[in-house]
Amino acid sequence: AIIQSLLVTCRLHGVNAHAYLVDVLQRVGQHPASRVIELTPREWKVRFADNPLRSDLEHRGNYAAV
Repeated sequence: AIIQSLLVTCRLHGVNAHAYLVDVLQRVGQHPASRVIELTPREWKVRFADNPLRSDLEHRGNYAAV
């Protein structure tokens, strides 16, 4: 239910859900807990959408089995 809520919120704010989830899942471990509001889709769009963190898998060109 939480993931579905995030996906719907992304859609409502015009955020690419895949880019958002890849970025936030990488960023959450180093982001201060006191500023967690910045990782909501609406705030993320303003702060991070122009330069999201990317998955290493995207650089390989395809999703090879590991």
